[in-house]
Amino acid sequence: MDKELRVIISGGGTGGHIFPAVSIANAVKALRPDAKILFVGALGRMEMQRVPAAGYDIKGLPIRGFYRPLWKPANIGVAFDYLRSKWLAKKILRQFRPQVAVGVGGYASSAALGAANSLGIPTLLQEQNSYAGLTNKQLAKNAKKICVAYEGMERFFPAEKIMLTGNPVRQQLLETTVTHDEAIRSFGFDPSKKTVMLVGGSLGARTINESVLQHLDLIKNSGVQFVWQTGKYYSAEIAKRLEGENIPNLKVTDFITDMGAAYKAADLVVSRAGAGSISEFCLLGMPVILVPSPNVAEDHQTKNALALANRDAALYVKDADAPATLLQLAIETVNDDAKLKSLSENVLKLALPNSADIIAKEVIKLAKK
Repeated sequence: MDKELRVIISGGGTGGHIFPAVSIANAVKALRPDAKILFVGALGRMEMQRVPAAGYDIKGLPIRGFYRPLWKPANIGVAFDYLRSKWLAKKILRQFRPQVAVGVGGYASSAALGAANSLGIPTLLQEQNSYAGLTNKQLAKNAKKICVAYEGMERFFPAEKIMLTGNPVRQQLLETTVTHDEAIRSFGFDPSKKTVMLVGGSLGARTINESVLQHLDLIKNSGVQFVWQTGKYYSAEIAKRLEGENIPNLKVTDFITDMGAAYKAADLVVSRAGAGSISEFCLLGMPVILVPSPNVAEDHQTKNALALANRDAALYVKDADAPATLLQLAIETVNDDAKLKSLSENVLKLALPNSADIIAKEVIKLAKK
């Protein structure tokens, strides 16, 4: 009988880090039901709610990002919190005694995996993007294994440690049994009409929202149905701006809980280019227009989007061009069956299935060593 397996998983800040982390935890549990898994996150960030909701314990660190430019006086407090977080992370690891630590990116993983390295606990990194994040680049030299979703990552990491696994995605997306027609009707729409889903990630995307608000007449007269996830952050402001508007073919919601059904309903998706979302589009064969966020580290969303657009697996619209061109392009594309078919076929070719299981097996292997 194997001895009890104890795993630390750290990272977060956005859904793009949290969904893969939870998927890896679920896959480890499926292979080793006896496994004890503890998450380490950043206090006040999304993971502190999402991880317990997924059924796992989490400890929070007072870690946060540095302000730009770095000479700002406020960074003294940030540096102090970082040192405190490293000390707390070591304390958590000594108490929990994991055989392996997994980092998925985000502030907390720099402290937690740094502590694991100093205590001689083997570490595995999971890098979601085509352009490696700062945290993972710093942790790479001590990591035993680095699981990536894109080819060509030896630009950032030692080649002998890299394993191409893809990004784990939310399992319920692949398991949804609802049909296209049922999914459409759940939004109060007509299954015989084309449907576009506009989504800006869990927090919403100002540019995508503005692109809609500036073209309400175009939507109204398009003959196309639109499901629009505004993001909770923008929902009150948008509700105010839509007062008095009557657009029956536009369904507005701040957050879509059942994304599996939403993807089933959509003939075309308009989205930011986060790595997690892109992995979902690949696995589901979703035709998509990508509008990369310009507000992310090293502009990695543009690099993610171009990795697809250069293979004719997605359409790409620059953030600055979106308010003028995005809605017209979405309406033209969703009405072009040949284009939808070729986008779907090409994006499916880029899918890397079973990522969570492959990574979970590596985690267990490292723990045994």
